Amino acid sequence: MKNETGSHEGVPALAAEGIRPIRRFTTHQKGTSMKTLRTGLTALVGATLLLVALPGLASAATTGTTTTTFTLTGGAMSITVPSTTVNLGSASVAAGSLTAQLGTVSVNDGRGLLSGGWTSSVTASKFTTGAATAAETIAATNVDYWSGAATATSGLGILLGGQLTSVLAVVVNTAQTAFTGGSLIGNNTASWNPTLVVTIPAAAVVGTYTGTVTHTVA
Repeated sequence: MKNETGSHEGVPALAAEGIRPIRRFTTHQKGTSMKTLRTGLTALVGATLLLVALPGLASAATTGTTTTTFTLTGGAMSITVPSTTVNLGSASVAAGSLTAQLGTVSVNDGRGLLSGGWTSSVTASKFTTGAATAAETIAATNVDYWSGAATATSGLGILLGGQLTSVLAVVVNTAQTAFTGGSLIGNNTASWNPTLVVTIPAAAVVGTYTGTVTHTVA
């Protein structure tokens, strides 16, 4: 029996005897297999290097960040005072003075500033009755004002009355500070109920006197 490398001679005889022949690859077949293996390894190495070189490529599909903005705009600042005629009461011409509260004054600051401030000022006019003759007039220099402490506040900052007690009362024939807000952050409000003290002149005559008290804020 003859069995040569790379040849199929003698295969029928071996099969007949129950012996399975050993298959041997030719030189051409060996070259083809090695070429296929090298191609596969090259592709695998290339894919691995791509993932190492571009790590962001793998995470881009699962994470995304968007910069988002919006704008807040400021509102207005306003002041409110008693809207109807305020009756301060009555006193005898011999009483020397009349004292009464005006009613609630409020400042609403909706500007939303980082470091805001405001000042409310107050002035009074003369008070007259009848034909407003000299005897029927009480001058604005006879009108004193004191704010007292705040009756209500909101917001962050310093909100302070201009005259916390009666001994600090000021004559309001010219503008005087009634209330202030300082070091304010964001919106804020303040309310107070000021007191008026009218000095009655010795020459004053009886009658109902009318004048004005004006508050401003800036």
